[in-house]
Amino acid sequence: VQLQASGGGLVQTGGSLRLSCAVSGRTGRSYIMGWFRQAPGKEREFVAAINWSSGSTFYADSLKGRFTIARDNAKATVTLQMNTLKPEDTAVYYCAFDSNGSSVRFRVPDEYDYWGQGTLVTVSS
Repeated sequence: VQLQASGGGLVQTGGSLRLSCAVSGRTGRSYIMGWFRQAPGKEREFVAAINWSSGSTFYADSLKGRFTIARDNAKATVTLQMNTLKPEDTAVYYCAFDSNGSSVRFRVPDEYDYWGQGTLVTVSS
């Protein structure tokens, strides 16, 4: 499985960005796609996840309402729409693939089998 993340950049406080992650390879039909982020000097933290077969979505409580994860089956792409961005959202954002479509540990980085290369999001104040 290969993941290619894109869409990061520099945005002002209150602005929006949409990240994309193209998924390729032998994924199977049941898996989970997640987004994580890592700010300088901090641990990687869970942002959002989506069950590819059911479409169920999950969010970090602190981000619910501002961030939206979605999938495009035809394009094999998962997106993360980020609105009302704040300086504390500045981080490298990673998409990740969990081959266990029944996993309940999707908030844990170690649960994921494959990772994209990361895309930097910088929110200026």
